[in-house]
Amino acid sequence: MSNTTCFILSLSNIMSLKLPLSMLVIFLQLDIFVCSSEVLYLPVTKDALTLQYITEVSQRTPLIPIKLLVHLGGRSLWVDCDKGFKSSTYKPGVCNSTQCTYSNPNYCGDCILKPKLQPGCNNNSCYIWGENPLIDWFDDSAEIADDVLVIGSTPGVPLTWPRFVFACFVSPNMVRLLANGVTGIAGFGRESPISIPNQLALDSRFTKKFGICLSSSTTSPGVIFIGSGPYYVYNPKKIDISNNILYTKLIANKNAFLVTQEYYIQVSCIKIAGQQVPLNKTLLSINKKDIDGGTRISTASPYTILHPSIYDAFKTAFINALPKNVAIVEPPMKQFGLCFSSKNIKITNVGLDVPVIDFVLHKPSAYWRIYGTNSVVQVSKDVMCLAFVKQNEERQPSIVIGGHQLEENLLILDLPQKKIGFSSSLKFQQTSCSQYDNTILG
Repeated sequence: MSNTTCFILSLSNIMSLKLPLSMLVIFLQLDIFVCSSEVLYLPVTKDALTLQYITEVSQRTPLIPIKLLVHLGGRSLWVDCDKGFKSSTYKPGVCNSTQCTYSNPNYCGDCILKPKLQPGCNNNSCYIWGENPLIDWFDDSAEIADDVLVIGSTPGVPLTWPRFVFACFVSPNMVRLLANGVTGIAGFGRESPISIPNQLALDSRFTKKFGICLSSSTTSPGVIFIGSGPYYVYNPKKIDISNNILYTKLIANKNAFLVTQEYYIQVSCIKIAGQQVPLNKTLLSINKKDIDGGTRISTASPYTILHPSIYDAFKTAFINALPKNVAIVEPPMKQFGLCFSSKNIKITNVGLDVPVIDFVLHKPSAYWRIYGTNSVVQVSKDVMCLAFVKQNEERQPSIVIGGHQLEENLLILDLPQKKIGFSSSLKFQQTSCSQYDNTILG
């Protein structure tokens, strides 16, 4: 670890500076904190029932544990404040304060949702949009506030943030479909100043760069690495899995409502077993008129979702590439459109020996390869299903890459460089996302 001495900055530090508001906001938005020397480890658990990816932090005074859904495109950390929120250190964002202005609020106003003032509903406070990606629901009544937050750990030391800015909801709709015990969202959006990585980057030990390594296990957690790296796991030797990463640029979707926080990439074509899938390539680009198309990466979707015409071509190509002695069976679950017997398929160190899938990116030699462990899912003893599903909603990205395809791969989001990196399956290195250094959690 570097011994470099850096000036450690946080939003609460900046708000205490005696500078004009306009200068403070500009100062906060500059990417000048470059002397990073640490990585924050944030464990992520896969919920067995919902397949949601969950992390846990502690918040408030006194501290209580809070479970949050990991939402890669989320604008902020938000929690349910509808009932039972108690904290002696809760501070709502007052209209025209630095805290409020920095958060880019929708509006300032008074509490109209509750008969009495409470956390999440105060007078002369600022409010922002928030979202629940599981139900495609947006709400503009999230009160900006700050409170004590304990999140993740650097080696042996949990990170305590005295005044972490978050959103406080009193709308009961916002928690629909969240896994049992989950009461909010951990937002990792790319441009929001109050997303988790952007806010933590105000501490000079960290940067606006993070890695997501989702575990395929529901009992052994994966991890989010926050900081420039290295990102260590064991196999059993300690190795840095942030080496040998394929990078492609992030694509901005500035036309869509609230999706500037989402992560889009350019997919130029899809190959199965080396053969290009015939599809309408205009669907692979963002349609600026209808605000759809393109390829988005999501931790809120358990499986990759494909536009109907892409899915049909994809399914046909996959069937044609399967060995002839593999029997197609009726899908036992409605969400899957293709299932087959696994009796005549060999098992490799990267899952079933099924046709490999390549998402070809910005050039032919740049592709993200998906093997059996990420392309199919076991639904019964001898039945596997293709872990890609058909889109059933309009005005969506043509491709939404879901969690199953991301598991046991390292995904690096480099926000200052506006690029995203993919590793190959960690199974090739005889390791997994759950093999990170648990001892650093103390």
